[in-house]
Amino acid sequence: MSLFAIGDTHLSFGTDKPMNVFRGWDNYVERLETNWKTLVGADDTVVIMGDVSWAMNFDELKKDLEFINSLPGQKIILKGNHDYWWNTLSKMNAFLKENSFDTVKFLYNNAYPVGNISVCGTRGWFFDCEEEHAEKIVLREAGRLRTSIQKGRETGLEPVVFLHYPPLSKTEICQPIFNVLKEECIRYCYYAHLHSASAYNSFNGEYEGIRFELLSADYLKFCPRKLNEIK
Repeated sequence: MSLFAIGDTHLSFGTDKPMNVFRGWDNYVERLETNWKTLVGADDTVVIMGDVSWAMNFDELKKDLEFINSLPGQKIILKGNHDYWWNTLSKMNAFLKENSFDTVKFLYNNAYPVGNISVCGTRGWFFDCEEEHAEKIVLREAGRLRTSIQKGRETGLEPVVFLHYPPLSKTEICQPIFNVLKEECIRYCYYAHLHSASAYNSFNGEYEGIRFELLSADYLKFCPRKLNEIK
């Protein structure tokens, strides 16, 4: 059993929002499917780190989750900034049950044991956001992250964190999120969200004892990343 991760699949089977208008996204669904089926086995788990679908509601989401559910392995999905279909956990779980999407779970104020680690995480927030109430949003996300990590510790396994937004870059830090990572003694943190030129400012490496890595789909060339370094 292996653990993989990838973010920003940006599926649009139920909507008209093709990503192939962007450089590097040509045939991205076919590339993702081929790479996924080549690498991921039935006993493996893949964390999809937000921006899963362009759907606005469950009706538009259905075809995208049909595709995800059909791929090998178990999938754990967390929220991204474009996942406008996201709802309460009870409503999302009911949607999964109604459609027999039996390989999909949602990471939302909870955690899942996978092998020798516990998958934890939340959407996060941008460090440079100037929107009204941004401080309130980031503190809420920090609280959700801490809740998820604490749920992960209840499994007796090491919490490993997955975020949609980057908790830091080469020049900036989202301090409330980073503080939770430090206080909870997290060793591994993976994030997504950054594309094209913005990925050049991403931080990949160790900072203050935490290993960070960008795993957005186009950055990975639509190839789920096997997390071999988790021991």
